[in-house]
Amino acid sequence: MASNLIEYFIARQGESVALLRHLVELESPSSDKAALDRLGAFIAAQLRDVGASVEVMPQVSAGDHLVATLGDSSASPIVTMCHIDTVWPVGTLATMPWHEEGKPPGLLGGRLCGPGVYDMKASTAMLIAVLRYLRATQTRLAHPLRMLFTTDEETGSHTSRALIEAEAKKATLVLCLEPALSNGALKTLRKGTGGFTITAYGRAAHAGADHAKGINAIEEIVRQVTALHQMTNHETGTTVNVGMISGGTASNVVPERAQVEVDLRVTTPAEGERIVKAIQDLQPQLPGARLEIVGGLNRPPMERTPLIVEAFQKAKAIAASIGLELQEGATGGASDANFVAPLGVPTLDGLGAVGNGGHAADEHVIAALLPERTALLAAIITQW
Repeated sequence: MASNLIEYFIARQGESVALLRHLVELESPSSDKAALDRLGAFIAAQLRDVGASVEVMPQVSAGDHLVATLGDSSASPIVTMCHIDTVWPVGTLATMPWHEEGKPPGLLGGRLCGPGVYDMKASTAMLIAVLRYLRATQTRLAHPLRMLFTTDEETGSHTSRALIEAEAKKATLVLCLEPALSNGALKTLRKGTGGFTITAYGRAAHAGADHAKGINAIEEIVRQVTALHQMTNHETGTTVNVGMISGGTASNVVPERAQVEVDLRVTTPAEGERIVKAIQDLQPQLPGARLEIVGGLNRPPMERTPLIVEAFQKAKAIAASIGLELQEGATGGASDANFVAPLGVPTLDGLGAVGNGGHAADEHVIAALLPERTALLAAIITQW
């Protein structure tokens, strides 16, 4: 079965790459509802073509989400999660077009490049390829598939979180098709993530004539930056990073307002609660200054629990049955799996393509590894 399943997808690599190119060239930034809905309509047509039923979940502030079903709905489902939004604005293709690099003769060489190819349109292409395989081989599923295609993961999954959690609670297994680690490993631990906007308010004054009357909001916010960065503890995996700062109007004015954007990463729920409270409890350091603190933890940590380990070991055995050696690893990044794992649902994350450059100009997928990644997904879906 091993070589046969992988060879099946090798033989259809050209078809999968053509589909992936089409998905990439339907640009779909999180902020562009019309673009997302165009891509969603194309994906829905592909799903219906292989016999899946598709429900469109209309949204006002995001692209419409899709929920597709394949198989007998009476059994507990396997839920797959793909997000179809990207960080790339419409028009990026003009400077970062789809292209293949380093491709030797044949279909399997080189890198597939383009906005969103790795994060994570290759995952949608892989899942559709698996559905085509199921139809062509008339494979009956022990567990029906419930497939989520959401449109706001890159901006926090604010409109899709409730849908994700509701579907996951009914699942026997959740497969998050985020990209794999660079060595093809699945992700059995993810940090929880949060964000804060902290604004310091002071008092404006003329920097020459009335300097003593002013309260410098930039000085206040810089003192807060120092306090924030002292909360980082690499031994425990906690990081607090001020990534953006703004303030002031002119060099000869004592600034009355300054602001920072803060990124937070933690490895356990308890540490998340502790560090969130520490940030929310920050106090002004200059007399007369005032702080406004908005934000919190967006995604809880995905801990490497016994349930996660058990699911990985089962996936590893399935991988071995088709001739693949599967590994596991951790990442500081978060995904929608962070919402699911704390619910006590068996969760596998990182089942997407192997590549690199997410959110960067060199974003790419390793073409030669797509067939075996697709075969692994097909094997887990059919053997679980």
